[in-house]
Amino acid sequence: MKFKITTSLMLAAALLTSYGLFAQKKPNVIVILADDLGYADLGCYGSEIPTPNLDKLAQNGVRLTSFYNTARCCPTRAALLTGVYSHQAGIGHMMEDQGAAHPAYRGQLNHNSVTIAEVMNTAGYFTAMTGKWHVGHQHGVYPSNRGFNRSLHAPAGGFYYGEGKNAKLFLNGKELPNDSEKLPRNWYSTDLWTDYGLRFIDEAIDEKKPFLLYLAHNAPHFPLQAPKEDIDKFKGKYLKGWEKLRQERYEKQIKLGLVDPSWKLPPANPNIPKWESLSKEEQEKYDHMMAIYAAVIYRLDKSVGDLVAGLKKRGVFDDTVILFVSDNGGNAEPGLEGRFEGETPGSALSTVFIGQGWAEAACTPFWAYKHHTHEGGVSSPGIISWPNGIPVSRNGKFEKQPAHITDIMATLVDLGGAKYPETFEGNKIQPLEGTSLKPAFTGKPIGRKNPIFWEHEGNRAIRDGKYKLVAEKTEKWQLYDIEKDRTELHDLSGKLPEVAKKLEAEYDAWYKKVGAEPFEKTFKWFYDYDKAKKEASSDK
Repeated sequence: MKFKITTSLMLAAALLTSYGLFAQKKPNVIVILADDLGYADLGCYGSEIPTPNLDKLAQNGVRLTSFYNTARCCPTRAALLTGVYSHQAGIGHMMEDQGAAHPAYRGQLNHNSVTIAEVMNTAGYFTAMTGKWHVGHQHGVYPSNRGFNRSLHAPAGGFYYGEGKNAKLFLNGKELPNDSEKLPRNWYSTDLWTDYGLRFIDEAIDEKKPFLLYLAHNAPHFPLQAPKEDIDKFKGKYLKGWEKLRQERYEKQIKLGLVDPSWKLPPANPNIPKWESLSKEEQEKYDHMMAIYAAVIYRLDKSVGDLVAGLKKRGVFDDTVILFVSDNGGNAEPGLEGRFEGETPGSALSTVFIGQGWAEAACTPFWAYKHHTHEGGVSSPGIISWPNGIPVSRNGKFEKQPAHITDIMATLVDLGGAKYPETFEGNKIQPLEGTSLKPAFTGKPIGRKNPIFWEHEGNRAIRDGKYKLVAEKTEKWQLYDIEKDRTELHDLSGKLPEVAKKLEAEYDAWYKKVGAEPFEKTFKWFYDYDKAKKEASSDK
């Protein structure tokens, strides 16, 4: 009798499963994108800035050691949203429209690409976006007309408070006054994006749909602004200077196991003066600048904590995949001195940039920063949390397989059981360039078939397996074994000319395929590689 009952139950379960009634529940997904956050700016990546909420996600999830962006804001957002390279999506540089003769440089998402929202909608997801858009708002491209069911977006950031001169908000495609009753009083953008993200999640829950939330922060992008009480927590902590801070972060990264001790710390940018050469007044100014930056990151982490608490309160945290990344490396704009303007630096009407000295520490242990295709410009923190999908045995582990911003679309398609289309709304859609990272959640190979490529402002690179070929616009190609020399100190192009030649040919083919074009300006002044590398050689 027991056998008959058991057999009947098994047959019934098989029948129900065939109709999808016992099929695995689709996870919710939240993609969090930070803006100008350097590789070493989180506690779990070597920082002294307290980021307990992101650290906890890392401790109970997986950290990617080699997550790559495109080196710049708009291109990274385009690649994240579409799963193809930014040139293919129409945003090979920034927002300027170069005309129909230059399809890779239209400054807006084109219709030969689809967004993560457009794809996930077809898989039954409720899709929402909050934060910085920056992929063609001025050309009429909004989240609301590129698939997102709900959105609260800023066209391009540039503010944290409603009083800011660039402060503009759009709710579901319609401009919203900064003092609207629909907004919290005295809002701060980092908190606002999370607040509205949770509101949109409530709508998804009410509709009994899995949700996709793209939460695109403008933190810690300039103009750096934060509440005074948060800035005061950090004032005086950076009087030690940028050289010591960079060294301390490097040592912490080694202790964490994030960085291989054989990867030596590159020499500092020779354009940056030694901290001890600065006057007391200059040191206090730079300390204040870095304190504001730290406060902005501290508040970013707090907002992640608020998001997690909100998910737990709603009973959906365990079923939610959270992917946290950054759009480029630390920001050295507009040069050494940065900016420190306004009667009250850090307030809504002030303008603060941290400058090159602190950007150097932000990108520890790598060369260069935002704009550049050396590791400092293209490397991001990458945190994956999914309590119901990542084995407990994987909690706190590092995942060394290289990942790229184009992989996010492929990962979402995999997680949501969606189908990436060949055509959409009558337009032929370009094939996916990324690879699903889902196997890496459980420690399996992701099976990447193609190299990873970069081009931004003439700075270029290709990584295929352990080898990376890279050059600034003004440099010759250099070849590095990234597994042994992630800090790019030992150029192997002379020793392995055939490897370099092969990678260069692959890069040239990709360059033509995506429609990239020569870039006129050069930003070599950000980092004097020739001088720095001669200094590195002389230190051996």
